[in-house]
Amino acid sequence: MERRKKQPTPKTAPRITDDRDRALYVISVAAELSGVHPQTLRMYERKGLLQPKRTEGRARRYSDRDIEHVRLIQELTQEKGMNLAGVEMVIELTELMEQMQERLEQLRAEAEEMRRRMSHAREQTALVRLRDIRAPFGEK
Repeated sequence: MERRKKQPTPKTAPRITDDRDRALYVISVAAELSGVHPQTLRMYERKGLLQPKRTEGRARRYSDRDIEHVRLIQELTQEKGMNLAGVEMVIELTELMEQMQERLEQLRAEAEEMRRRMSHAREQTALVRLRDIRAPFGEK
């Protein structure tokens, strides 16, 4: 028998820092905002394309980011002619690309910090060498 993962409750859930991730909307409101039927939202969730938050009573709650996500799925399926498997791949690749961009920014910041430290170390080394050259035998 498969064990269900314990969902975080409002008390144990991580704090949300981006307002677009705040789960505000019940399924009927989310469906209306995204322009789909509530059953479509349930199907997207079953297919793994959408992961709404849950209340303690297990009711779905959707965020603005979820609404954007549904709109993207609708655009890809209706305007671009993709099937849901293709949409899933596009979403996975988009998330991977975003993670890679975040990592790239981290690496750039680390590289800049390393350049700054190396520049500082060179300045310190150059000052020591100048003093050593000017007074090699303790002369003034």
